[in-house]
Amino acid sequence: MKKFNKVIKELIQFRDERDWKQFHDSKNLALAISIEAAELNEIFLWKTGDEVENINKDRLKEELSDILSYAFLLAEKHNLDVFDIISEKIQKNALKYPVDKAKGTAKKYNEL
Repeated sequence: MKKFNKVIKELIQFRDERDWKQFHDSKNLALAISIEAAELNEIFLWKTGDEVENINKDRLKEELSDILSYAFLLAEKHNLDVFDIISEKIQKNALKYPVDKAKGTAKKYNEL
């Protein structure tokens, strides 16, 4: 938790030193996440088999960092605890995807 709080403080400091908070409304943060996710997808585009698992780790780190940074800033903006909301989602998904029905299949919950 200390590392997470440190990262959030660093993100906010970085943003505030550049006076970028004015641009970080919910819509723009959500759009930034989507755009960065598309850039992550681009790393895997047209790759097959082993190529997918052997992608450039530096590019992967860059794009994941961008996505996570914007997601953390959006959560912080709305006073959401990232760990709590992930835990809540895991609990919801456990109900949607019970082990006895979902184990070993990629089917959506309404197809099980």
